[in-house]
Amino acid sequence: MSNCDNCVNYVYDEDEDFYVCMAKLDEDEMYRFVTGSYRECPYYSPDDEYAVVRHQM
Repeated sequence: MSNCDNCVNYVYDEDEDFYVCMAKLDEDEMYRFVTGSYRECPYYSPDDEYAVVRHQM
C-alpha cells in the first residue's frame, strides 16, 4: 500500500483533529482503505510541491 503520509489526498481536518483521505471513494473502496487491503492505492498522488518548478526549468 502506498504511504498516505506523503499523498496529496491525505489532509489534516482541523474540525476532527486527525488526517483524512480526500479522494472520492465508493463504499467498497472505503472498506478496502479502512481495512488496509489495498495492495497499492489507486488514488495515490505524491505531494510534490516543487514539481511545477522543476517542470518550468
